Amino acid sequence: MPDVALWAEATGALAGAGGLGYAKFNAPRIYWMAVGKPLTWGRFTFTYRSTMDVCGLTVRPSALRAFLVRNVARRQDVQPVPPKVRRVRGTSTGLRVTLRLPAGLEPADVAAASERLRHAWGVHSVNVVEIKPGYVELRMTGYDVLRRVRMPRRLLKGPMMVPVALRDDGTVFVRDYRQVPHALTLGANQSGKSMYQRNLVMALAKLSVALVGIDCKRGVEHRTYAPRLSALATTPDEASGLLEAVVAEMEDRFALLSEHGVSDLWQLPDDVRPVPVVLLVDEVSELFLITARKDEERRDQMVMQLVRLGQMSRAVGIYLEICGQRFGSELGKGATMLRAQLTGRVVHRVNDKQTAEMGLGDIAPDAVFAATTIAPDRPGVAVAGDSSGGWSRIRTPETTAAEAAEVCREFAHLTPTITALEAFRPHVPTAPVDVPSLVKPRPVTD
Repeated sequence: MPDVALWAEATGALAGAGGLGYAKFNAPRIYWMAVGKPLTWGRFTFTYRSTMDVCGLTVRPSALRAFLVRNVARRQDVQPVPPKVRRVRGTSTGLRVTLRLPAGLEPADVAAASERLRHAWGVHSVNVVEIKPGYVELRMTGYDVLRRVRMPRRLLKGPMMVPVALRDDGTVFVRDYRQVPHALTLGANQSGKSMYQRNLVMALAKLSVALVGIDCKRGVEHRTYAPRLSALATTPDEASGLLEAVVAEMEDRFALLSEHGVSDLWQLPDDVRPVPVVLLVDEVSELFLITARKDEERRDQMVMQLVRLGQMSRAVGIYLEICGQRFGSELGKGATMLRAQLTGRVVHRVNDKQTAEMGLGDIAPDAVFAATTIAPDRPGVAVAGDSSGGWSRIRTPETTAAEAAEVCREFAHLTPTITALEAFRPHVPTAPVDVPSLVKPRPVTD
């Protein structure tokens, strides 16, 4: 009998160890909640002061503190002061630690030591976010959340706010058009740029917005979104006419704002407010590059219209999503002027450092190196930055073109009709309806 109990205990222990090993690689969230979070929390609690000291994140105590230690506590050795831990909160992906910085430390000091903190506490990454003056939050992730992207069930909701990807700190990357109206997305072939756009279109398709596409590759990307598009251009000639129509719609909306005495689309009453418009340009270089001198006038006209939209369209609810492999001055006149209007930047894997500098160098120089180190075997990973100088690694969920097309068909009833763009409405063939035949078949006999 004791032998049976011993074998049962040994078998149970081996099964438990095997289950934990399986969960660590195939269900990292479960492993983190069961094993990783308690161990990391304990390691952080017992080694916090010594870790802060060796990482150079302590300061000399104030004169009052030193006086109290020597005269009240009766200790001659006065220890340096680390940041005060205000709150520790566990999540399904890591830990969130709120620190109160002492006088003499700034958030940049903590951010510079993030790699040392990561190794000291045995976590996958440590991101430092400033909450308010004097307070920072350490966002630790216990495992690589970008290896297998799973979007949280609870997402931020609001007008013109769409979740697109997952950040490396476990939070959701949200495309907020009212805060960042225009954006530029860069990436080489097979980098996941099209997948990013699919997730964006799928999220926008569920909102009451008008989607306008320009895909000069004969519509190979945007044609699948046709049921949800209010307008589509698939050649440079069509793109020129469509941009003129969008600019005309912009001018009509400015007249509407002037009539009601407001300066923003969202200040209009609900019954007269036109629907927002998101203009998606798949490969912007096709609008700039020409093969004959006779096309220069058309190219200059399109570039001027894009620049005008980038400068003024935010107020009337027209937003730009520009995609391309490169976007520099070599495209021609007006390229850098248009790029300056695109506040949001998302850079996927690129073939050279110059392309990363085109997208991130002017807003977040520290992110250029991160964009050039994206591995080719991880499509969808990108670096997202904005004009505030902040940046983060993101990855979009794996989405096929068929899934995006299905969502566009499902929400085709939300496609608004805009009079100025009606001439460019894509033709959507209706699916044949299976109707039972009224003719009774008769067998053929000799």
